[in-house]
Amino acid sequence: MKRYKEYTFKVCLLGDPAVGKTTLKKRFLGRTVTGEYKTTVGVDFAIKYYLIQDKYYIKFQIWDIAGQETYSTLRASFYKGAKGILMVFDISRAETFQSIPNWLQQLWQLEGPLPMILIGNKADLREQGLGLVSIEQARTYATMLSQTIGFYVPYIETSALTGHQVSRAFEELALSIIRKFGGE
Repeated sequence: MKRYKEYTFKVCLLGDPAVGKTTLKKRFLGRTVTGEYKTTVGVDFAIKYYLIQDKYYIKFQIWDIAGQETYSTLRASFYKGAKGILMVFDISRAETFQSIPNWLQQLWQLEGPLPMILIGNKADLREQGLGLVSIEQARTYATMLSQTIGFYVPYIETSALTGHQVSRAFEELALSIIRKFGGE
């Protein structure tokens, strides 16, 4: 009988409205994904158990936090106890990339720097020539974030619609959390 190291991690999906946070969560949970957009009201919560590298059994508590400014005062309570962040922007909308510092400033004031993955979502649109945020621009920003907070912040492009690299983003986040908070 195999023994796995078991962990429970609260992770938050952060980013502007309509960047694909809810679709990322649904794809990771194995739920049906459509191209329709429904606004998250406040926060949506889900649980997923996931085996990584055949040795870590992770219970992800996934908090999908609404991106609308209306909910900004509620976010502080949602961040409490988070171990990691998926910081999501839409590669086809530069303003969603430019707003990342505002998200991180609020989070860091409340919880301090946490392990995170910078996610450029909607990678499927890059093939259509709609990628307004370049891969190089996002990687440079991730490097700057790494230097600022003192630990590595990977950049991963995902497509929540097709499922491209969605599981990898969650896996990388879990491994970053384990490295940051111990367990190895």
